[in-house]
Amino acid sequence: MNATEYKQCSQLAAGDLSPMFQSHRIDVEFTLMYAALLLSVGTVLAAEVPASPPPGYCGPPQAEHAVTNRAFTGIPSLAVAPQGRLWATWYAGVTPAEDLNNYVVLSTSGDNGVTWQEVLVVDPDAGGPVRAFDPELWVAPDGRLFVFWAQMDKSCSDVKLGVWCIETSDPDAVKPVWSPPRRIGDGVMMCKPVVLSGGEWALPISRWRAHDESVEIVVSTDAGKTWTRRGGCNVPQDVRQFDEHMFVEREDGSLWVLVRTTYGIGESISTDRGRTWPELTPSAIPHTPARFFIRRLGSGSLLLVKHGPLDTVSGRSHLTAYLSKDDGTTWSGGLLLDERRGVSYPDGQQTPDGLIRIIYDHDRVGDREILMATFREEDVAAGRPVSGAVRLRQPVSKATGGQEKR
Repeated sequence: MNATEYKQCSQLAAGDLSPMFQSHRIDVEFTLMYAALLLSVGTVLAAEVPASPPPGYCGPPQAEHAVTNRAFTGIPSLAVAPQGRLWATWYAGVTPAEDLNNYVVLSTSGDNGVTWQEVLVVDPDAGGPVRAFDPELWVAPDGRLFVFWAQMDKSCSDVKLGVWCIETSDPDAVKPVWSPPRRIGDGVMMCKPVVLSGGEWALPISRWRAHDESVEIVVSTDAGKTWTRRGGCNVPQDVRQFDEHMFVEREDGSLWVLVRTTYGIGESISTDRGRTWPELTPSAIPHTPARFFIRRLGSGSLLLVKHGPLDTVSGRSHLTAYLSKDDGTTWSGGLLLDERRGVSYPDGQQTPDGLIRIIYDHDRVGDREILMATFREEDVAAGRPVSGAVRLRQPVSKATGGQEKR
């Protein structure tokens, strides 16, 4: 059954007889029976017509994906494999914009970030109309590496924005074997999943501006085989932006979500494992409208990477790491990672040895850099390098070239 036939059958099942039977007289009883049959097999029909096709290309970088042909580079994520191999992802394009030319890049390092090799590109259809963007990396508890990204067809309003992923069970290999791309569901996910104390894997999927309860928690209880929406928090329409939310499970078992808004960072707390959420309200953390990063460390402290001092909205500059030892009630320390303007979108991971790595972008259409900062918790607490492990502005990628925006 093709897409046109599926649409016609769906209309029929919903009571619209015009697509197939405009010029024919139809027995009403037969029509109702046929509609019921269509509804009974609706899940099968829907599966035959996915909301969007898989990416046209998912493989080694081609000539058109060279760093010397990128006018845009930004929005990175980082993960560390169990044996220490580093993985980084971001999205790029031949034009200096977030547009239909965007594709996702995956790069890896086997020498602790000294050198990097780009090994994979997800490019739906080169120049459009489908774009791949907002990627996220995550190492699951069983050691698998997941690469998530968003995909959107900008030429067709009824094709839904969706979250896609590939995975590998051998993330310490230079060129591991990847699973085929699969679509998890509607929306965008560009922040790290979390593992809840009940064992569920929780994805922070956003439905963006067009949907109420856009801040979703989507969970898997079978190690990522299936995913189900558990609940969602509503962001008031007048402050709703891109959400980019992150979950923290607090010591009392409640779930705390922090969300990007037009005023900075909003918050909500769920006491029923994410099934219901009070409407979002402003948090006590001043911030510019941009992604931040929050994660629980091995010590139990919370790490927050944000722009500027704790009491100031600074714009996209002065990327700084802070600590909380009381579940986010108060924050202290402050290790400055990069003071320049145009630094944004931190993401990262702490490894069992205590080392913290944070990736971020700088000047997406100018210098076009992806950079990494390395440090330890004691450096954040002291507000200066004290561990001997601090390495700032470590290069991951620097792009050049590309073309003017078309």
